[in-house]
Amino acid sequence: MRAIAKRWIGVNFTWALVFGALVARAADAPATAPPAEGARAITLPEPKPLVPGATVVTLWPKGSPALRALPGYDKPEVLNVSKGNPERVQSVVNIHNPSIEVHLAPAEKANGMAVIVAAGGGNQTCNVGGEGIDIAQWLNGLGIHAFVERYRLRPYGSATDALADTQRSLRMVRAHAKEWGVDPKRVGIMGFSAGGEQAAWVTLKFDEGDAKSADPVERESCRPDFSVLVYAGWQRMDVSEVPKNAPPTFLTSAGVDDAFHARQTVEFYDALFKAQIPVELHIYGHGGHGGGISPRKGIPMGTWPERFVEWAKDLKLMDAKTKQ
Repeated sequence: MRAIAKRWIGVNFTWALVFGALVARAADAPATAPPAEGARAITLPEPKPLVPGATVVTLWPKGSPALRALPGYDKPEVLNVSKGNPERVQSVVNIHNPSIEVHLAPAEKANGMAVIVAAGGGNQTCNVGGEGIDIAQWLNGLGIHAFVERYRLRPYGSATDALADTQRSLRMVRAHAKEWGVDPKRVGIMGFSAGGEQAAWVTLKFDEGDAKSADPVERESCRPDFSVLVYAGWQRMDVSEVPKNAPPTFLTSAGVDDAFHARQTVEFYDALFKAQIPVELHIYGHGGHGGGISPRKGIPMGTWPERFVEWAKDLKLMDAKTKQ
C-alpha cells in the first residue's frame, strides 16, 4: 500500500507541475489571440492633396474590410506633376487608400448641386489634372461643388473595388451634405474615359443605403441623382438590365476617330432609352479621345460643356433653391 501511495503522490505532483506551467504560460499570453494574417487590419499611407491646402477625405475607415493589402499598399501614392509646371499634379498611381478631394464652389455662387469627378487613365493611372482639377475649377465657377475621386486602379477590379469606392464617394458626400452645403437630392457623377466606366457602373448598380448600419456613411444612398459620361469606355459590362429608377444621364464622345468609346456610348444610350430613362446623347463628327473640357481649337466637340450646362438647367439641377 505504501508503494502505491508513493506512486499516486508522485503522479499527482508531476501533473501539478505541468498544470502550473500551463497556467503560468496562459497568464503571460495576450487576452485575445492575434488575428490570422489575412484578417489583420492594414495601415495605409494618407493621400496628399492634389491642390495645396485642399481637404482630402479618405473613403474607408481604418481597418475596413473593403481595404486590401495588394502589392504596394504600404507605399504612398505617386503624384506625377506637369513637366512645365511642377506645382500641377497631372496624374496619380498606386492608389490603395481611395479618397475624394473637396472643392467647394464660392459661397456667393454655390447652388447646392454636387458632382463626383472621376478621371480616366485606363484603370492604370488617374488623370486628375485635365480630368479632375480642371473640371472641379470649371464646375466651381458654375456654382457647383466638386469632389475629385481617387478610385483604386489595377490590379484592383474596376467593377468591384473601384465601383465600391465610387458608391462610397456618393454616400460620403451625402453624409457631409449639411457641412459642405450640398443638396443631397442633387448629387451626381461626371466620369471621363475609365472614370466614365465608373459613372456607368454606378448608374446601373446602386442602393438606397443600409438604415441599420452602425456606419452613418453606409446609411446613405449611393444612387446618383444624375450621371455624365464623357468619352466613356469599358472592357465588359452587361447593359441589358437597367433599373427602373436609373438616373437621368448625359453622354458625349467623338465619333469616327474615337470609335471604340463612341460605340459604347451609343450602346449605353440605347439601353437607357429602351428603359425609358431620360437620357441625352451628343456624338461629334471628330475630336479624338481625351481632352477634358479643352476648346479643341474651336471644333464642335469643344462645346460639349455648354451642352452639359443646358442639360443641367433643363433638369433644374442648377437651381439655387435647396431641395433638402
